[in-house]
Amino acid sequence: MDWIRQVERYEPVNRQEQLDREIILEYARAFPNTVLMRENRIAHITSSGFVVNKSLSKVLMVHHNIYKTWAWTGGHADGDGDLLGVALREAREETGLEAVEPLSAGIASLDILTVCRHEKRGDYVSPHLHLSAAYVLVADESSPVRARPEENSGVQWIPVEEIPRHSGEPDLIVVYQKLLRRAQQWSEGCAHTIASARS
Repeated sequence: MDWIRQVERYEPVNRQEQLDREIILEYARAFPNTVLMRENRIAHITSSGFVVNKSLSKVLMVHHNIYKTWAWTGGHADGDGDLLGVALREAREETGLEAVEPLSAGIASLDILTVCRHEKRGDYVSPHLHLSAAYVLVADESSPVRARPEENSGVQWIPVEEIPRHSGEPDLIVVYQKLLRRAQQWSEGCAHTIASARS
């Protein structure tokens, strides 16, 4: 399924997602050749992974070099319309995990996120928007992890109740909480389906 169809089929959980979904689709229609590329300097598609352990009690976060705070994994689509594939690749590259899987193949959160001006590898980056599709990913918390020095200075499993203490980005804390609720709903749905099949 192409990424636009996936966004079209996504069911918003609140008014914010409803409006952001509409804007993302409008922007994709207006800039079909560049919306997946960071060369579109106003807004472009990104894909992130909210990596949780199997019990959903912890999230794997990286200490971001640019923003100097603990954050989820993810990155620019850079022309790749397989947004789940992007989220999985970025999670593996940024944490060193070898085994990480989606809790569901569907988008778990849609958000338009503001990016403040900053420098990346010595080059100035103007303020812009990330049109963010996020996925819930699952990994074994006993698996080895490692930092990726060019992007982050640490990788750590953080108890979900401690996310607000570790994240310095209030807007993203709201997204993380939304993703955790989605993960819990999906996990409960799977458990109910399995229980029904066994009875």
